[in-house]
Amino acid sequence: MDVAIIGAAGYTGVELCRLLAFHPQAKITGLFEARFLGKPISELFPHLRGQVDLPLRPFSLADVTREAQAVFCGLPHGKSLEVVPPLIEAGLKVIDLSADFRFADPQVYATWYQNHTAPGLLAQAAYGLPEIFREKIRPARLVANPGCYPTSVLLPLIPLARRGLIQADSVIANSLSGTSGAGRTPNPELLFCEVTGGLKAYAVGTHRHAPEIETYLSCFSPAPVKVLFVPHLMPIPRGILSTIYFQTTRTVSDQDIYQFLQEDYQKEPFVRVLPPGLLPNTRNVVGSNVVEIGIKHDPRTGKTVLVSALDNLIKGAAGQAVQNLNIIFGLPETTGLRLPVVFP
Repeated sequence: MDVAIIGAAGYTGVELCRLLAFHPQAKITGLFEARFLGKPISELFPHLRGQVDLPLRPFSLADVTREAQAVFCGLPHGKSLEVVPPLIEAGLKVIDLSADFRFADPQVYATWYQNHTAPGLLAQAAYGLPEIFREKIRPARLVANPGCYPTSVLLPLIPLARRGLIQADSVIANSLSGTSGAGRTPNPELLFCEVTGGLKAYAVGTHRHAPEIETYLSCFSPAPVKVLFVPHLMPIPRGILSTIYFQTTRTVSDQDIYQFLQEDYQKEPFVRVLPPGLLPNTRNVVGSNVVEIGIKHDPRTGKTVLVSALDNLIKGAAGQAVQNLNIIFGLPETTGLRLPVVFP
């Protein structure tokens, strides 16, 4: 597979370079980026030396269509709207890592982002959460890669929503992310001295990932689900830990919930459901494409707690995008993604 990366100098683009450099069936043929033109990407990111040394070039539709079969689009929200439609029209497969094609309803996108300028493509886009939407991803020309926070919340909850176990107005998700989740754009609030030694919540009730979580969780729930989503910034480079609270519609035990999750995920190579009594830690997943899920039902309050951990740059972004690439081209999903955890 000849693949191009647009927006190659962002954290996600660089992680795609690292993953695809060792993918046995993929060849990176072009790196497109509006900044640092002409520089080899390995000059900007020395850890890629000898693995990916291609220069960064300005986006050219003619170059991309000539050189690639598939494209990863790692542009900011709103910018993909300009680039993706001509790529689809040219017959390429596109995996978009922005939010621009995650909502079937253009009005939802307009409410949280901006007016949608390519609504005709929304019906074609498959939401790229492989463990849930694999059969829709397989024939898709356009895959909307999920957000990192939604991946960490949806994978634990959807099996329970399917079984009608979630009270639709009871879900609270507290999610903590490392600073790489905010991207590489310079921001004083993300300087080392501003972040280290502290922990803060932000965008409470207004974060754009809330409607994404609600949209896809509601697909599996008897009633539309509302989620109070509270993101936090952790003083670490990468990793997400989500603690999710909700009221069940009937009495269940830890073992019941464990069994439900196991039924849905026991054959999934990138979902690790922990036995009752064990809870996830970001240190056990960073560097891998794995999400860990832990369970604790509190009989005193009647509430269930699910905890998930993943690497926001891999299972939350680039690794999941490669997983989707594998599905589209009929490869085993683990191809190029048998990644070891980085510890310590």
